[in-house]
Amino acid sequence: MAHSDKDSQEKQACEEGPGICAMMLTIFSLFLIVISLPLSLFCVVKVVQEYERAVIFRLGHLLTGGARGPGVFFVIPCVDVYEKVDMRSQTYEIPPQEILTKDSVTVFVNAIMYYKVANATNAVANVDDFSGSARLLAATTLRNVLGTLTLGDILCQREAIAKDMKTTLDEGTQPWGVMVERVEVKDVRVPEQLQRAMAAEAEAARNARAKVIAAEGEYNSSRALRQAAEVIMDSPAALQLRYLQTLNSISAENNSTIIFPVPIDIMSNFMQCKQNQSENQMNPEQYHQFQQFQQYQQQHPPIQPIPPPPTTKPKPPPAKTMPGSEECSVKQLIGQEKNLMTSIN
Repeated sequence: MAHSDKDSQEKQACEEGPGICAMMLTIFSLFLIVISLPLSLFCVVKVVQEYERAVIFRLGHLLTGGARGPGVFFVIPCVDVYEKVDMRSQTYEIPPQEILTKDSVTVFVNAIMYYKVANATNAVANVDDFSGSARLLAATTLRNVLGTLTLGDILCQREAIAKDMKTTLDEGTQPWGVMVERVEVKDVRVPEQLQRAMAAEAEAARNARAKVIAAEGEYNSSRALRQAAEVIMDSPAALQLRYLQTLNSISAENNSTIIFPVPIDIMSNFMQCKQNQSENQMNPEQYHQFQQFQQYQQQHPPIQPIPPPPTTKPKPPPAKTMPGSEECSVKQLIGQEKNLMTSIN
């Protein structure tokens, strides 16, 4: 692998070799460096960081040996030109892309790409802007990959989508000296109408599953209750134990509540005993007469009386008032008042 990289770098170097003019300029630059020592050291000695590499061009030709660094390297002023390349990983957030899926649904998808420079020489010599080229290629690859999938596949198969995108980007960025480390689908946005439709569908499915589960629970509980009833019928003492267990659970939650369960059998026996006592208190003759009376009522039910026909009485005629009777009565009252006044005086 190292041998192939060295061969590729040698091919990129000048095949014709330096000419006479190039050699003369190089010798003249070296002569100036020697004359201007130690001031020339500020222009000759260069340093690059651990995460950087320097690609040197001498008189426009790429020097053999690849990129220099990290550390100290030397250049010849007026002859050599170098360019630093950052080898650290970089992050690029792909802007939201409007994509038409395979099932004709419009979605907006954005992703994140992590990449770095693997070969500084190729990144400088083979492409103008390796970072911008890699970013544009990532946006185009995202649209191409997701355009062949349905909406369900995009939502469920994010890892597979990331792997496909990484493979496609590696093939495109390898000649540029760029290596894609990782690609992740960040967000998938669908229209609001489609969101409501999907939410309604999911809610309906959940309700259906809930009803099925509830029905299964009712079926299992009914079978368990039936088995419990059969056990209690076989052993009456189990019912009393169940009563005691219920009292224990109630007393644990509500200490102020006391419940005494009274079975219906006890009540029926109590009522029967009361009836027997009332029958025993009767004399034999009274009891015999009571039985005969009941038999007579059963054989001869009572006859309901026929209601009499309704009678209508004629209304009395209204009393007739003689004309002037009201005036006479008023005059009498006035005369009585005068007599009372005279008697008082």
